[in-house]
Amino acid sequence: MEKPFDGQIALVTGASRGIGAASAEWLAERGAHVVAVARTVGALEELDDRIKAKGGQATLAPMDVTDEGAMAHLCRSIHDRWGKADIWVHSAVHVTALTPAPHLQAKDLDKLIATNIRAFARLLAFVDPLIAPSDRPQAVFFDDTWDEKFAGPYGMCKAAQRALVQSWQAETAKFPLRVHLLQPRPMPTAVRARFYPGEDKSALTHPRDEAARLLPALLD
Repeated sequence: MEKPFDGQIALVTGASRGIGAASAEWLAERGAHVVAVARTVGALEELDDRIKAKGGQATLAPMDVTDEGAMAHLCRSIHDRWGKADIWVHSAVHVTALTPAPHLQAKDLDKLIATNIRAFARLLAFVDPLIAPSDRPQAVFFDDTWDEKFAGPYGMCKAAQRALVQSWQAETAKFPLRVHLLQPRPMPTAVRARFYPGEDKSALTHPRDEAARLLPALLD
């Protein structure tokens, strides 16, 4: 039986857990070959096991998105092997400990910028020409909401990402490329646990359910 993403290549950055892993599984179940990028080898291997158990296919790329050389090489390798990618899902994020805005340490600021702004911007530059040859190129990003107190550094980075994504959306409005900025409901992720320690997780939505709710936007 034909699946909607048969023959398509989906690059998922930040694929080891949370909405990234759930997105990778959702796409693989629908026929995409997933290239899963994350730093945690064990989590990637567990993702691969889940994908294969459901008849899907994945290529694991255990690397850090802040390594520009490695990410450039990965995109080149995808091009050399398949000629293009069709879908890019980005959920890689770095979060520091909660802190009052005036107390943000320089080393923490550097790490936030390295992952959430610089690496994100470089990835966009690398992936844009990679997905351009696709008949239906698509990019997926996830927005977020949070309690503003003590999470200013994270909010600063999300605002920067949002601005870049919205600019890309406007710039490509007349192109085949579709850029999605999706808003997940609160999920029991490690990121959220930083902001809401001790929260009742039973009231939160599983990332798998959020992927099932949000990602059909790629089918429209």
